[in-house]
Amino acid sequence: MHFPATDLNPEQTYRLMSGIVVPRPIAWISSVNANGGVNLAPFSCYTFVSNQPPMIGVNIGRKAGERKDTGRNIMANGHFVVNIADETLLDPLHESAQEHPAEVSEAELLGLEVLPGSAIPTPRLAAAPISLECRFHSVTPFGNTGAEFFVGEVVMFHIRDGLMQDGKIDTRQLRPICRIGGPNYASLGAIVTKRAIAQTPKSVLKPEAA
Repeated sequence: MHFPATDLNPEQTYRLMSGIVVPRPIAWISSVNANGGVNLAPFSCYTFVSNQPPMIGVNIGRKAGERKDTGRNIMANGHFVVNIADETLLDPLHESAQEHPAEVSEAELLGLEVLPGSAIPTPRLAAAPISLECRFHSVTPFGNTGAEFFVGEVVMFHIRDGLMQDGKIDTRQLRPICRIGGPNYASLGAIVTKRAIAQTPKSVLKPEAA
């Protein structure tokens, strides 16, 4: 099967791409609305973009040309929290994607306890095994539908005791949720360990021939 990308409308393209770019980690973002309530929404176009300082990026689309509550809250407040859900939180994570008026707190609606931020005013989810407190860094628009790539600098890590060993996360213990096409999710499944690739010190690299 072969067809040009221009044959697809935005909805068709999203359905196709969300089944191709898999699995995707999920940023379960808490933000503060104009009434001081905690909005909560999952976003699966999410990655890290820098390690010094630590920065993460999340793609947030628009609805009918308008920013979604999360994007609007981030721009208004300048801070947000990326919560990482484990398998036990799949149901509330999925339910938090349902649309509600901006003044509704999804955290309160779903009965999820929140804890105050340490470095920023945005609360984090108490049940999340990992939460990243972020300060807004930048936003870049892409494409014709108004989608925007939000970048935040991580200013505080919250990691459940026992998840970090020798500076690394024990992914088996974390049991994260990933998103695949449609309303479908997956767990890690089998983890295959290969030998580490040795890095050649720069001092022993030979200069290129002129």
